[in-house]
Amino acid sequence: LSGLDPAQPYFQGTPIEVRLDKSDAEFVDIIHTDSAPTIPNLGFGMTPAIGHLDFYPNGGKQMPGCGKNPISQIVDLDGIWEGTRDFVACNHLRSYKYYSDSIIYPDGFLGYPCASYDVFETDNCFPCPKEGCPNMGHYADKFKGKFKNNFVKLYLNTGEARDFALWRYKVTVKLSGKSKVKGYINVALYGNGGSTRQHQIFEGTLKPDNTYTSFIDAEVNIGTVTKVKFLWNNDRINPTFPKIGAATITVLSGENG
Repeated sequence: LSGLDPAQPYFQGTPIEVRLDKSDAEFVDIIHTDSAPTIPNLGFGMTPAIGHLDFYPNGGKQMPGCGKNPISQIVDLDGIWEGTRDFVACNHLRSYKYYSDSIIYPDGFLGYPCASYDVFETDNCFPCPKEGCPNMGHYADKFKGKFKNNFVKLYLNTGEARDFALWRYKVTVKLSGKSKVKGYINVALYGNGGSTRQHQIFEGTLKPDNTYTSFIDAEVNIGTVTKVKFLWNNDRINPTFPKIGAATITVLSGENG
């Protein structure tokens, strides 16, 4: 039984006879997309973990792409009706859009077991544990019975628009060069499954021999890495034409470490 952002008003905090909970089926998985408090944030979805697996994409409160201005959202690619409906309840309705996308991407939407979204953004919940990460949505039941914890909270990020699935990588760059400069580092990943756009790893003072690490939520599952494209740029004109290179670049896949 999959709960697509179960309702918060009149249900949250009520006895289990009244609301959805894990005793309602052999396996209950939940996607929380609008779990901010109803007052004052107008969140429609339930906050607590109530299933065997509870997924909190993007932290479960504010979904990427739902902060567009009303005009651009109402005149949506899917038409004015869908755009108007999305403007009124965009976060709430993301749950079924993620679910339908998950049918097409059996290897996508990996949920990382974690205490909170803030912790998910650090190294502590990466990569997946040895038993793997469940897939949010249609294929969540592949993990039926694999977790012994009472409630399992799972976190992941999604794209702003279809296709919503993203794949998480950790990229570490060690710089080489002679002088420090201000600027940014971009990296693109290439593999036997496809290539990513350029993702920014760091912005600020770039120092040779320093190491810079960032997570990339890539729009494609690149598979086995075949090539990495490294690009740096300084954000102001520098008459000394400084040179900086990448001494090493390490790419770690969230799925298998």
